Amino acid sequence: MADRIQSGIIGAGFMGRVHAHAVRAGGGVISRVAGSTPEGAERAAADLFAEAATASAEELIDADDVDLVHICTPNVSHFPLALRALRSGKHVICEKPLATTLADARTLATAAAEAGVVAAVPFAYRYYPTVREARRRVSRTVGKVHLVHGSYLQDWLSSSTDMNWRVDTISGGASRAFADIGVHWCDLVEFTTGHRITRLTAQLHTAHPVRDTPSGSAQVRTEDLATVMFTTDQGAAGSVVISQLSLGRKNRLAFSIEGEGASLAFDQEMPEQLWIGGRASNVIVLRGPDTLGPPANRYAVLPAGHPQGYQDCFNAFISDVHAAIKGDTPEGLPTFADGLRAARLTSSVLASSADQSWVEVA
Repeated sequence: MADRIQSGIIGAGFMGRVHAHAVRAGGGVISRVAGSTPEGAERAAADLFAEAATASAEELIDADDVDLVHICTPNVSHFPLALRALRSGKHVICEKPLATTLADARTLATAAAEAGVVAAVPFAYRYYPTVREARRRVSRTVGKVHLVHGSYLQDWLSSSTDMNWRVDTISGGASRAFADIGVHWCDLVEFTTGHRITRLTAQLHTAHPVRDTPSGSAQVRTEDLATVMFTTDQGAAGSVVISQLSLGRKNRLAFSIEGEGASLAFDQEMPEQLWIGGRASNVIVLRGPDTLGPPANRYAVLPAGHPQGYQDCFNAFISDVHAAIKGDTPEGLPTFADGLRAARLTSSVLASSADQSWVEVA
């Protein structure tokens, strides 16, 4: 491996650009990029400051000058690309969902463990300093957790004229809203609380069963929203609302953790503060060196009053992946095991909705 970690990015859309920025911020180099066509790869190489364009994803994976493969493509391609990269001995970052089926996600998690490489999934919301502070305070301040609830709300698919490859079951998989953003919420609350969701009941709803496309109309078989009630392995109850059609909500991932000693609340659209609720008074903890503990301060790279956002979280995630590749794995790095966990939850949500029942999460 070269002195600087050499990344190959497959997919040059929004997430490809986020990955590319984070690679450069982390001191890595983008040695290659691949797009949906060779011409697209050439354009992407210029946009992402890559050293070279590659005609295909497979050629990029097999290249000697790629240490770390970033998979930022439609969901259906995650499994074959990640499996090829793992079998080539490459480190891998694969966007979620890890795969469109539970069986394929399990195969990838097993392959990653057997390959002995760094295999990560970008559950980047873990990297907000206020989230790390909430995690630290759960045992110290909240005590026994009784209730966990919240939502992840977006509006970018709120109209029947809004269309994206994620809507299609072939490209995106059987679940859309939950598999796309619901798993982020579940990962974040499980990471923060240390609880595991063990039993759930879910309702899935498609508000727009037909969406308009440039070539006509398309039947929609994936959900626009999901509501999930659950219990955890440590005796807490919970609920979450997932929606991609909530007008005015651009990317509102919010949770509240409520226990014997206090409540904690986080809102991704206001990530510079952590709300702490008490019987006599409430406190807002602002991100800053004087207010956060060491685990959170590690990721507070800017002085208080200088807002950190989503790209900063992603930069921190990529830096942690680089550290793991160099042999020093930071605590809390989300791996393919976490991607498999998300696939299990998605499978359980689909099963519950289909049967209209409570189901056990494997």
